[in-house]
Amino acid sequence: MPREKFRTLTEQMFYILLCLRKECCGMDIMEEVSRITEGRVNVGPGTLYNLLEQFLTAGMIRETRVEGRKKSYILTLKGAQILGEEYERLRKQAADYSRLVNEEGV
Repeated sequence: MPREKFRTLTEQMFYILLCLRKECCGMDIMEEVSRITEGRVNVGPGTLYNLLEQFLTAGMIRETRVEGRKKSYILTLKGAQILGEEYERLRKQAADYSRLVNEEGV
């Protein structure tokens, strides 16, 4: 059975959605992802615009402004829910790791 789309998010997906809690254009998103991850995660334009289109189609974000070729987006309630679910999934993974490492003393 195929995996449900957006059931889990890649790092790039997670950070793009995280940035879109406030209105941003594509260039702002690329810069913000790099800034908040201290350069650990980068999103190129091809990946970014492909994901933005997928997020739009899925109703996770909406377009807020268009100025020439520059488009701005913001997270929808559905997108915020998916982002929150991913955060909880990651938090539980980290808690499992911590618990097991502490129990085993490794």
